[in-house]
Amino acid sequence: MKSVGAYEAKTHLSRLLGKVARGERFTITRNGVPVALLIPAADAKERKVGEVIAAIKRSREGRTLGGLSVRDMIAEGRRF
Repeated sequence: MKSVGAYEAKTHLSRLLGKVARGERFTITRNGVPVALLIPAADAKERKVGEVIAAIKRSREGRTLGGLSVRDMIAEGRRF
């Protein structure tokens, strides 16, 4: 994926959109830090809320808090 600065993207948006329409993908950066993706609309898969929640739950499977509860972590954070 090619990287393009925000100013260049703004200046050449029409050209970039033409390339995206042909299937190219771009990472838009600001001061060298990625801030957005410019991808073909067909590649942007819409997901239902339930699918997203299920994906998040799957990503959390097998992860533990090391025996701590959320309350313990909050209390620990308040001490600092």
